[in-house]
Amino acid sequence: MADGWSGSSDLDCQSDDSYIYGSRHIEPIYDAFICPLTKEVMRDPVTLENGQTFEREAIEKWFRECRENGRRPMCPLTSQELKTTELNPSIALRNTIEEWYARNEAVQLDIVKKVLHVESPEKEVWRSLRFIQQLCQKRRTNKRVILNAELIPKIVDMLKSGSKRVRYKALETLRIVVEGSDDNKEALAEGNNVRTIVKFLSHEHSQERQEAVSLLYELSTSESMCEKIGAVNGAILLLVGLSSSKSENVSTIDKAERTLENLENCETNVKQMAENGRLEPLLKLLLEGSTETKIDMATYLSEIPLTNDVKVLVARRVGVALVNIMGSGSPQARESALKALNQVSSCEAGSKILIEAGVLPPLVKDLFTVGFHHLPMKLKEVSATVLANIVSSGFDFDSIPLGPDGQTLVSEDIVHNLLHLISNTGPAIEAKLLQVLVGLTGSSATVDNVVNAIRSSGATISLIQFIEAPQRELRLAALKLLSHLSTHMGQDLADGLRATTGQLSGLFRLISLDGSGVTEEQAAAIGVLAYLPSEDSNLTRRLLDEGIFKSVIDQLNRIQLGEVRGGRFVTPYTEGLVSVLSRITYVLQEEPDAVTFAQEHNLASLFMDQLQASGLDEVQRVSALALKNLSAESKRLSRQPEVPSPGLCASVFFCFNKPPSIIGLCRLHHGICSFKESFCLLEGKHCISKLVSRLDHRNEMVAQASLEALCTLISDNVDVEQGVQVLCEAESIKEILEILHENKTEGLRHHAVWAVERLLRFEDIAYEMSTDPNVSSALVDAFKHGDFRTRQIAERALKHIDRIPNFSSVFPKPPR
Repeated sequence: MADGWSGSSDLDCQSDDSYIYGSRHIEPIYDAFICPLTKEVMRDPVTLENGQTFEREAIEKWFRECRENGRRPMCPLTSQELKTTELNPSIALRNTIEEWYARNEAVQLDIVKKVLHVESPEKEVWRSLRFIQQLCQKRRTNKRVILNAELIPKIVDMLKSGSKRVRYKALETLRIVVEGSDDNKEALAEGNNVRTIVKFLSHEHSQERQEAVSLLYELSTSESMCEKIGAVNGAILLLVGLSSSKSENVSTIDKAERTLENLENCETNVKQMAENGRLEPLLKLLLEGSTETKIDMATYLSEIPLTNDVKVLVARRVGVALVNIMGSGSPQARESALKALNQVSSCEAGSKILIEAGVLPPLVKDLFTVGFHHLPMKLKEVSATVLANIVSSGFDFDSIPLGPDGQTLVSEDIVHNLLHLISNTGPAIEAKLLQVLVGLTGSSATVDNVVNAIRSSGATISLIQFIEAPQRELRLAALKLLSHLSTHMGQDLADGLRATTGQLSGLFRLISLDGSGVTEEQAAAIGVLAYLPSEDSNLTRRLLDEGIFKSVIDQLNRIQLGEVRGGRFVTPYTEGLVSVLSRITYVLQEEPDAVTFAQEHNLASLFMDQLQASGLDEVQRVSALALKNLSAESKRLSRQPEVPSPGLCASVFFCFNKPPSIIGLCRLHHGICSFKESFCLLEGKHCISKLVSRLDHRNEMVAQASLEALCTLISDNVDVEQGVQVLCEAESIKEILEILHENKTEGLRHHAVWAVERLLRFEDIAYEMSTDPNVSSALVDAFKHGDFRTRQIAERALKHIDRIPNFSSVFPKPPR
């Protein structure tokens, strides 16, 4: 009889046929059970012709080696030559061994049940788990034995062990126990066991993570298990993270990926995957699933948050499918498709893909269709939202036909229909359709069509009335649209604002800051006023009477003092305020109250401060033009000194009758000037130098406005010679010549030519400039290529430097 086996001290050095406990606990091994070749208990005993018994696999290997070595087959025990290598199964012995195994396994299972608890020694627990593995690997039927012995819950309990070796072994054992056994999988999935396994996906030890993934993969091969795994909070997110990990080993990544592929069999899991960034399974179902599944997936797609990159992916993969469903599906399908399109279209790149997928015609059709087949108003709102998103992408909508008749989104009839809907639907749809017009008027390619359609429909007053809408979204959309229109139909809007009751006051109530930040609505509101015609004195008079200019100054002061928080709307708001305030400088000649207001509030200094302190191009441009307008009034406003009357001596003695000389008079205007009262640029500290410094501004419009302001110093109503001297002293001549030479824009060239012609009226300057070939060539270029006014001025300038002869001295003047 062979000796009983005792456990090895090394946890990993245990034979597959070993028993984990001492011989006192099990039935001893009989010598007849042992194969003479392997020295192990036989599984499939066979007998040779000489009556010797061996393990089938071992004796077959022996015979194979005999043949390979050129020997005749012989018995490995007796060395007796054999006539045949036929093997006879020892059925009785095999049955006896199996019965012996069963008796011993039953005893050991009882022991294992007692050992498997967290307080047992690590060594015994580990060996118990190893025994269970061996038992399952020997015979598939033993997995049922493990189930019936209720060992699965005890193995799960070992996952709570403080030993990472035991936890790892428990995970490995569970995987072996459930492989190929749906019953064992169901038993393992009871209670919170799956949740416990999922926890190991985020465990710090990589081996436990890897084994947990392998176990979940085995569970996921059963369709009934997929829903249970997905129901564990965070399971799918952790698997998605592992499948895309850059640090995990290849095996873990592969198992996580394969597990997710199995979990895709459950639609609920597909939704979770989409929510966690794995969108492809959902898109596949949306394309290939049943009608109900497509509706379900499209609906869910509309509800989950998507990044812009994912929206583009969705548009590419299922954009055409969604458009087709929206155009021809059932009401429920159309609703789900519309909502999904709403989600995707909120990204500009996604919108452009949807346009190419043909989304516009069915969208417009849904909006305009009335009667039996029309969409419910709730869905019309979604259609309007999608259309607003699409239009904001900046696509060339003038080139996209909406049907066989060739109409486009900016065709007059289409815009008329949009305006009709805006006036006859609810606030939510009206706001979205106004946003559509905002998008169309924000593009230079389509704005003219929309403006013409608005004029022909007579909708200007209706649009203005939305300024006082109680719904913020509706009011904001209207303000943004009017802001866009003000640069194209400003006089129409100005007339409309004057014609409506309270709209102008309501507009400025929106503009006034009531907090420490600027809102989008306030920026849009000031934009409406900013670009209305500056020369409309009636509108300016209304603004003056209602105290709006005073409020504008207060708001600008708050911004300059830092009382208003920064934000993306502060810039357009500030630009709008300065533009509105500058209106008052365009009506100084006809509005005495405007002059008084400008003097009382020292507007010259205010605009100089804006020119100096602001880094905004538009503010600098408008401020320079305002200074130009103010400076143009300086001669009229310059106070002429009172000359004292001659005394008695002057009437008696002629030599005392000489007019007295008055000191302190302005060089340009020959009167008493000040920056505040007469807006004289000479009196403004550093004002001229600030204007000169902007002649080389990167923005040509700022440079032109500054040059126009400086040109008032050499205009006809001032002492031109002194004005030229002032420009020389300010070192501006070089900058003006540089503008003339660079020829950046027609406006800049015109004013540069005008200024140079004035300079060339003085012989010393004309002589000096005549030697500069750059000046001559620039004037010749202006004479050849400028507009009519510029060519006339260039001709006079060329005469000053004798490049064109002065024919007035050759031909006699015609008789009067």
